[in-house]
Amino acid sequence: MPPPEVPVSHHGPPCDEPAAPGRSPAPVLSSDRPRIVALDVLRGFTLCEILLANIQLIAGGGTAVVTQPMGEWDPWLGLPIFSLLFGIGFSLLLDSAADRVARPWLVLLRRLVALLAIGLLHMLLWPGEILTVYAVVGLLVLLPSTWLPRWVVAGLAGALILAALVGGGGPLLIAGLFLLGSALVRYGVVERIERSTWVPLLLGLAFAAGTAIALWSRPASRPSFASDLADLLIAGVVVCALLVLLRTPLRPVLRVVFAPLGRMALTNYLTATLLVLGAAHVLGLPIVQAPQVAFLAAGAILAAQWVFSALWLRRYRQGPLEWLWRWATWARRPASGATGR
Repeated sequence: MPPPEVPVSHHGPPCDEPAAPGRSPAPVLSSDRPRIVALDVLRGFTLCEILLANIQLIAGGGTAVVTQPMGEWDPWLGLPIFSLLFGIGFSLLLDSAADRVARPWLVLLRRLVALLAIGLLHMLLWPGEILTVYAVVGLLVLLPSTWLPRWVVAGLAGALILAALVGGGGPLLIAGLFLLGSALVRYGVVERIERSTWVPLLLGLAFAAGTAIALWSRPASRPSFASDLADLLIAGVVVCALLVLLRTPLRPVLRVVFAPLGRMALTNYLTATLLVLGAAHVLGLPIVQAPQVAFLAAGAILAAQWVFSALWLRRYRQGPLEWLWRWATWARRPASGATGR
């Protein structure tokens, strides 16, 4: 699953350089504003879960019959969180673009089209990749939603999520979570995401209670509305738990472990496919056949990506593919982003 990028703080304030006659100022693509650490941690954590859920399928080209227990690792946990984060990042970028360009919708359009191109290329390696779905749903749902009042966006989010749960998930769920993330930004919730302990704690307890009720009422033999609702609520519990932990002395640990992966989520998501395929087909590791090997391979890949991300971010503000995506988004070559200059 892909990573949805990017907090508003990833982009810069309006450009100070004078514009040529008849032209609007070009946007500055770097910033010293602080990042929203919670979003980086959530993105990095979810990236780990997604790789664990998909590694055997990636190694098998999307057609493998996975063996237990890796086959029971629930990809539902990662999909809702990443979809929510994508909607958040989209609306944060909209706010940033609206401050700097006359047609912010064009910036968003270029971003989604670039994501679609990346996804189509990635599909050649991994047919189960999700970037193309994110791009198409973004073009059909998120982009038009920028012209709607926030209360309409929130209402549509609830309606689409409910319809997805009744119908068994799919693109409707992604669309609903996209809009939910957008609504959270437009109502100012994301801006205050790291200021409270009690709100995510109480919300997490409510999600946990709802999960218990849904699990108790679901049929044992087949998927149902209750089971899908339970999976969605579990994802909510995880998000709230991480937000609460970020308000404790564990914050530095969580930031060190997950934020580097989250800040380079697109780079890490795409390179993970290459690393998994290399481990399976070049090194010959039995990832599909042996769940223990799959688990160890996923751990090794994530460790290598963490080291690379941490070292890269000591010098640059964003990952290499994030930099290219930003270039396509703004139709202007970003600054190098070196932090030490």
